Amino acid sequence: MTATMPTALAQHWCALSVLHERIAGRIERRLQDEHGLSAREFSLLTVLNRQSDGRHLQMRQVADAVALSQSATTRLVGRLEDRGLLERTICESDRRGIYTDVTESGAALLEAAGPTHDRALQEALDEAEDDGEFAPLVEALRNIA
Repeated sequence: MTATMPTALAQHWCALSVLHERIAGRIERRLQDEHGLSAREFSLLTVLNRQSDGRHLQMRQVADAVALSQSATTRLVGRLEDRGLLERTICESDRRGIYTDVTESGAALLEAAGPTHDRALQEALDEAEDDGEFAPLVEALRNIA
């Protein structure tokens, strides 16, 4: 049996996957070390903090935004609520609806962690840019921004 060579598209997908893991790992370590916050927690706080007054996301929408299942998102919300970073309230117009909002403590932590996240991302991209395999991916990402 002969092994087939991966297509160029498959090779680029693998490179993108490796680059993502390297960046995510750096961000995760930095956020944990400096703020006691996981990258998923940071993402969830960011998504919920973007809500304007009177506008709320359903849990399914939040789950999609942080790339988790609804049950995993519910558990994550519960952990952040236990830490006082989020609070859940009942929707007045539909008692079945539950809103999740960032508390003042959560907003303060997010504000402090934002620059840490951005620095870790920038450092990871700068490092990856020096690697010929990742340079085109970094360039494409920077062009989007």
